[in-house]
Formats: sequence, structure tokens, C-alpha cells
Amino acid sequence: MTIPKTMKAAILVEQRKPLVVDEVELPDSLDVGQVLVKIHYSGICGSQLGEIDGVKGEDRFLPHLLGHEASATVMEVGPGVRTVRSGDAVVLHWRKGQGIESAPPKYRWRGKTVNAGWLTTFNEYAIVSEDRMTPIPDDTDLDVAALFGCAVTTGFGVIENNAQVRIGESVVVYGAGGIGLNIVQAASLVSAYPIVAIDRYDNKLELASKMGATHTINSSNVNSKEEIMGVVGEYGVDCFIDNTGNIDVIEMGYDIVNVKHGRVTLVGVPKRGEKISINTLPLHFGKNISGSYGGNGDPATDILRYHNLYRKGKISLGDVITNTYGINLINDAISGMRNGEISGRCVVKM
Repeated sequence: MTIPKTMKAAILVEQRKPLVVDEVELPDSLDVGQVLVKIHYSGICGSQLGEIDGVKGEDRFLPHLLGHEASATVMEVGPGVRTVRSGDAVVLHWRKGQGIESAPPKYRWRGKTVNAGWLTTFNEYAIVSEDRMTPIPDDTDLDVAALFGCAVTTGFGVIENNAQVRIGESVVVYGAGGIGLNIVQAASLVSAYPIVAIDRYDNKLELASKMGATHTINSSNVNSKEEIMGVVGEYGVDCFIDNTGNIDVIEMGYDIVNVKHGRVTLVGVPKRGEKISINTLPLHFGKNISGSYGGNGDPATDILRYHNLYRKGKISLGDVITNTYGINLINDAISGMRNGEISGRCVVKM
């Protein structure tokens, strides 16, 4: 296949501003380890909103493309690529999988270079590093397939690899977005109890209950700490998982986990310059706080394991997708995520 000359893409031109949807020029050829794909659906992760907002600080790579979870079809492979071939259905994921890590592509827009990492998904086509994709069965639902790029692998990986939840342990999930819902679902799968989901929006909490939360708390109108302790009891929480990056929430979570074996797992990232304040003494006796790096899993094996659970009806993913937008309306989708109108994962259909 000849590489298309242009494609429609959503470009981050300036932080804290709407994305610019426009035609972007593609390179003429593929480098070693690069793969041209046609993207079908892309999920919008909360971390992308953080990137737009400059949560991690000033962005030195503007303008650039965004997005890190999608379903796609391989159109052409570059030199050295061995793990996929033309026609393969694939999941695109930001964590490294199998194959070559290629040089990132350079796109052009209005005479400027548009940067991209090894993977971007808010675009009709993408030149992706071989190690950022995993083949999936051809008959997979393509909207659901996009979630395996981050929402599922991060959510399930948090329970399996980071918190290492055991049967009957209590789990508190603070923030019930796309990843939070899958954390709840994974906690239910391993028979955690109770599973407490917390959010500011009732529509999100209703969906969390459907995913397996045994208790829900709307943090906008109650004292979350008191409510949590009322559910789990005086010995505290076994596993507290924060998806918000809010330092008050993180400190509260650390305070209420069990002093001997309680774990706090951080998925959300505080704004650059913000710091948490904790009493470190309990760390010497078994209390733990750590960050999750996308669930710390292996996409090449985890995606196929989780996909098999989905095919066998063991997990529900169709219900996690609550909204679908076209790329021209991606800024509306982002607004819906910010104001709580979108209950679950929002996907963009290319």
C-alpha cells in the first residue's frame, strides 16, 4: 500500500487549549521497525487530559499528536518487522511489547514538524513502533479492542501486579473513570470484599456498581474518610487505589490503610510541584505506597489473557464504553469527560 499523503488528526498546539483538528502530512516511507496502521477506534484516557493541561509541566515538544490506546489494522510494515503483517488486527498500547522500538515518526502541518512518540491514536492513520502493538483475533469487536491498550491492561494490572489483591481483601477505588471501572471489575474478579468505589458523580458510581463495586460513595456530599471507615471497619483498608492525583486524597488513603499490610497504589499523578506529606514510620512495619506504571504488565501476554476473559464472558467491556464521538467532535468528548457527563470510557471513531 502507498502511504497516504495526509490524514485527519487532533493536534495539541498549545497547552490548556482545545485540540486543533486538521489535515496532517505523513512521511513518504517507513523506517526500520515502523508500521503503518489504519486506526478504527481510540480511547481517551484521563492522562491525555493531564497532558493537555500541563500536569507534568511545560511541554517542550509542541505541536504534537496525542492518544495511546486504539484498535487498528496493519496496512504496511517497515524493514525488520516480524511480529505483525499487513491485514492484521492489532491493539495499540503505550507500554512496550514485542518487536523493534523504532524511531518516532515526524509528521508535517502548515509547514511545521508535528512530533509524535512511538504511538499516537487521535489520528486516522499512524506510523507506530512495532513494539507498541499486539495482534488480536480478526473477529474482535473493534470498539472494545481499543480498551485493551490501556483501560483494561492498566486497570487489571493494578489489581494483579501492583496491589496484588488477595481473596477477601478490602479495596477502595478513588475515581471511577475508564481505568477505575476496570480496577473495580478486576477486584471483583479476584473476590475482593468489600469493593468501595468513590467519585463525585452518581452516573459513574452507578456504572461502578454494575462493574462489581459492593459500596459506592459520592465524595461531593459526604466525608469520604468517615464513610470508608464505616464500611471497612477499625483495622482499615487493605488496598487503596487513587486515580485522581489529588494530594489530599492520597494522604487520606495512606492514613486509613492497615498499618501492617495496607497498600496505597497511585495511578493518578499530582500536578508538577505538588508534594504529599506522610508519616513514614508505618512504612517500617509493612504499610506501603507505590506508583503504578500502566499496571506494570506485559502487553504481549496480558492483552491475550484479558481478551480471552472477555470472549468467555468473564468480564464486561461493552458497558464500560458509554460514549462514541467522531474525531471532529473530540473536543466535545474531552469537555464531557471534564464535567462528568461521560460515565465510562469515551472512544473516538475514526
